[in-house]
Amino acid sequence: MNGRFHPKSLLYQIPLLLGAIISMFPFYWIIVMSTRKTSDVFRFPPKVTFGTELLTNMKHVFQNMDFFGAFLNTVFIASCHTVLVLLFCSLAGFAFAKYQFPGNKVLFNILLVSMMVPGQLSLIPSFLIMQKLGWIGSFKALIIPGMASAFGIFWMRQYAKEAIHEELLNAGKIDGCGDFRLYWNVALPVLRPALAFLGIFTFIGTWNDYLWPLIIINDSKKYTLQIALSQLNGIYNTDYAMVMAGTFFATFPLIVVFLFVSRQFISDIAAGAVKA
Repeated sequence: MNGRFHPKSLLYQIPLLLGAIISMFPFYWIIVMSTRKTSDVFRFPPKVTFGTELLTNMKHVFQNMDFFGAFLNTVFIASCHTVLVLLFCSLAGFAFAKYQFPGNKVLFNILLVSMMVPGQLSLIPSFLIMQKLGWIGSFKALIIPGMASAFGIFWMRQYAKEAIHEELLNAGKIDGCGDFRLYWNVALPVLRPALAFLGIFTFIGTWNDYLWPLIIINDSKKYTLQIALSQLNGIYNTDYAMVMAGTFFATFPLIVVFLFVSRQFISDIAAGAVKA
């Protein structure tokens, strides 16, 4: 049976192939338009082959924005935020999964309820808090808030509950491990698949964040890529080829990261699909 062609498999493969093509087409369109002139964006029928204007468009991008400065700002913010999310979410998830303390279930239920609240509702309160702390215009306001996300804690708790066996923890306690050493030496190695997925998920989300940095950052030298790219839109007219080129080079690092870890990315999702 293995290796033979089954007509019924086409019922699954063709829709998946079409879905993959549709999902990838926007990325392909960005690449094509970044190599052409703005006039080609409005051409009908559209040209779907590569042009020769990529270097010209990128030159315009560098002339109109501090691309590398914004790139380094984004890398710094996304990296720091991701590291903090992995640390605090894994700590909280491990505690919720393996420790019984007063209010455990109540706190976890509150955490689940908070996931249902739209993030836009917290923008004004969060801004007022940042203002009181004097963090407006600083990277701290982009890195520290959200470093213990509800989804991250929920994800780590679900994984840790099934993946970390009580025998491992008991063996660590016999060897004299305290609570933090149990987390660091026993739990953390087991949680690496879940941490890999959460790290990729958080890094991409922080990299693409636009609204919160737009509200907080008021210094052009501290702009992230998403804010800097939005400055390319003119008041009366926009060089869309230039915008496409900037968008492509801002997205390219994420595409490379995803392609590099795609197999591990999918396996981590499957490995973390455990029941509460």
